[in-house]
Order: sequence, then structure tokens, then C-alpha cells
Amino acid sequence: MEQKTKIIAEEGKQELLITREFDLPVESLFTAYKDKALFEKWMGTKLVHFEFKEYGKYHFETRSPKGDLMFSGKGTFHTFIPNEMIVRTFEMDVFSFPPQLEFLNFKAITNDTSKLTMHIIFKSVEIRNELLKKPFAIGLDMAHQRLEDIINNLNK
Repeated sequence: MEQKTKIIAEEGKQELLITREFDLPVESLFTAYKDKALFEKWMGTKLVHFEFKEYGKYHFETRSPKGDLMFSGKGTFHTFIPNEMIVRTFEMDVFSFPPQLEFLNFKAITNDTSKLTMHIIFKSVEIRNELLKKPFAIGLDMAHQRLEDIINNLNK
């Protein structure tokens, strides 16, 4: 099955361009990124800390059924424009990668569809390439599909 979340990784560049079209209004898509409960649901994680405000921090953890830490991520929201843009940093504790800078752009295609474009900048090409060796693309596609399914089920 083809992944709906597309990742463009140009050779020799320390960035990724990620795009995904959703069968959701842009307001619903943006809300999935700013609402703590929704974020936890579609990411399948626990938000330890979440302040969706300028220079607010976030920290989430995913644990196994036994309680072992499987994944941890944190960052800072730098700025946002409702239904248009979020600029944040993101750092993965488990993989010991340095922070990356993320620009998330939200665009309405129609009243019922929208597009997310993520521009991620890494400290180096090598770090970006290390991330791409992990199941990053599959995990992101699955999370985006959960996001769409959860929001659509809420709107029924």
C-alpha cells in the first residue's frame, strides 16, 4: 500500500520536505497539533508537558505495556499562526539526535480537505540520513492516518 505521507530527501541536503493531504478541514488538522488530548491520541503517546503557546515547551513519551521507555521527544513552540503555521524545535531523546528545526504549514485545499507541509532542518546531512534509516517514514504515515481517522470519527 502506498504511503500518503510523502518524504522528499534531496541528496546532500540537511533537510526533509514532508507533505500529506488530508480529508479534513484545515481547522481540524491544525487542532490535532495544538490540542493535548488529540495529539496524544493520534501520536499514541503520553504528553508529559504541553504548553501550546509562543516559547511553550512540550515533552512526550511512549512506553511499552511493561512501562519501559520506547520513545521520548521534546521541543519548544517558537511561533504559530492559527490554521496556517507552527514553527517548533524537536529533539528525540532515545536516538540522541540533536534538535531539529521544523516549519509546519497548513493549507486549505477545499472546505473539507487540507495539506500539511513540513520542512525539517537538521544539524547535518549525516544526522538526517541516520533518521531516514529508522522506520521514520512508516511511523509518520501511520500517525497521520490515525490523525485523519480520529478526527473524522469525532465529526460523525
